[in-house]
Amino acid sequence: MRVLIVEDSPEVVATLRAVLVQDGHQVEVADNGRVGLELVSSFQPEIVLLDVVLPEVDGLEVCRQLRAFSDAHVIMLTSKDHEVDRVVGLSMGADDYVTKPFYPREVSARIGAVGRRARTPMNDPAVRERVFGDLRIEPEARRVTVAGEEVALTKKEFDLLDTITARPKVVHTREMLRDAIWGPDWFGDDHVVDVHIGNLRKKIDRAGGTSRIETVRGVGFRVAGR
Repeated sequence: MRVLIVEDSPEVVATLRAVLVQDGHQVEVADNGRVGLELVSSFQPEIVLLDVVLPEVDGLEVCRQLRAFSDAHVIMLTSKDHEVDRVVGLSMGADDYVTKPFYPREVSARIGAVGRRARTPMNDPAVRERVFGDLRIEPEARRVTVAGEEVALTKKEFDLLDTITARPKVVHTREMLRDAIWGPDWFGDDHVVDVHIGNLRKKIDRAGGTSRIETVRGVGFRVAGR
């Protein structure tokens, strides 16, 4: 896969690059946030390993901006381990979070887990257009509209909405959603599901609609009545 490392520590970069190249990945490096954003546009990575503390533009802002034009999977790299930093990173659209110091092989394993994530076959009945009141989901076009107005969602937000609405009578546990969207080998916790669903609900609510995703306490999520 194409992997972009956005990290200002030469030691961390050298260690990660050696392992990733050995594993067969194509690797580019940026030592500050501004260059990182430029490389996301030109290199079009599938994975971005993104440090939180960066010169010029910090990692959280880089993550926020790249989500506007890239579907790359983002794994945050940081020496901070406070829960607030994790939540902020996830709310900006990050897919995973690794706290320094880490083993390069751990990062490589997480990249592999993302690459093995299950995909929904395009001939599956679940790809058909679905309508819930004024909310319309078009899976093949990866398009969501509220009363005809398109709602801009991140890749993970759309995948969650698509997965839950494809089987509206099923209660989807956090584990089910985590395995479907992030893959069964993902190392993080289930909190990432709640963060992305919270962001999804807010975007649809701001568009004047309702996400129709309701929480089943102690179990997971399902689609509210049509």
